[in-house]
Amino acid sequence: MSPQPLVSTVRLTDRTPQLGGDQLTARLAPPPQFASASFDSYIPDPDHPSQEEAREALRAFVGVAPTVKRGLFSRRKAPEAKPGLYLDGGFGVGKTHLLAAAWHAMQARRKYFGTFIQYTALVGALGYRGAVDALRGASLICIDEFELDDPGDTMVMTRLLGELVASGTRVAATSNTPPNALGEGRFAAADFLREIQAMSDSFHTIRIDGVDYRRRSIEGHALSTPDADYPSALRRAAGEGGTASDDDFDALMDHLARVHPSAFADLVSGVSAVGIRGVHPLHDQTQALRLVALIDRIYDAQLPIVATGDPLDTVFGEDMLAGGYRKKYLRCISRMLASTSVASAADAD
Repeated sequence: MSPQPLVSTVRLTDRTPQLGGDQLTARLAPPPQFASASFDSYIPDPDHPSQEEAREALRAFVGVAPTVKRGLFSRRKAPEAKPGLYLDGGFGVGKTHLLAAAWHAMQARRKYFGTFIQYTALVGALGYRGAVDALRGASLICIDEFELDDPGDTMVMTRLLGELVASGTRVAATSNTPPNALGEGRFAAADFLREIQAMSDSFHTIRIDGVDYRRRSIEGHALSTPDADYPSALRRAAGEGGTASDDDFDALMDHLARVHPSAFADLVSGVSAVGIRGVHPLHDQTQALRLVALIDRIYDAQLPIVATGDPLDTVFGEDMLAGGYRKKYLRCISRMLASTSVASAADAD
């Protein structure tokens, strides 16, 4: 029998990263998963023409010549040029890919890309005026997962964007809104535009439809590993010479309350696989939302997850899935399935 690969282990609960304003600003760039995202590498679903239309709208927004066949948009009147563009749609249709592609394609000395949480953390670290000064002069600001969860944060961000747009900055954003009444998602755009009040005329809204690409080839539940197989599965997922985190689910949930979500990427920095023991359903929505934020950063880093106990995608109860954060939880479930399937693939090698 060949020896087990050498893997070091750490506990995420032993880490308490804290980021200053300069660090937060320096990290406003697409995550590793989208480090090379481009308009050409985005593959539109032919069954959903809005995906191709969204790609071409973003090309035009950042000044990239369209590559579509002549006549595809010849009968469409070009939308009025506006300093803001808002991608409204479901999860798993490529909004973040397109946003990162726009950031990469924009020829500019200063440009920023971050999640809504990253920008609000920047305001918290630098103060409102300090954040405006840090971002002023940027040619493009991309905001992924614009949230309406916290009215205070939302209004601070809309005021911030108002100042930056007035100074010549262009803004591109994607939606991540909580109302369960989204339906096809059209209400998300209206809600966002209502919140930004006087700025509504500055944004052109692009609807993007489609099927969650992560679930096209993945069905069923997130994979749960038997307790007896957990150590070896975690080692294989981390790979020889890798580093695996190994934490108890309840201890991890408690620890997340002591770390700002903007630092969750640093929480898993340097880790090649994430291990979580004793997963079970959550009954506290605050904990559930912290877990969503952690899974987002794990997914951004493309880390496999090995978990024991209940399947990860069952941690959100029916009351949560029927509530105001349904869209967030469903996106998180999609990412849980993808992350545990990556670990399973490594385990099968």
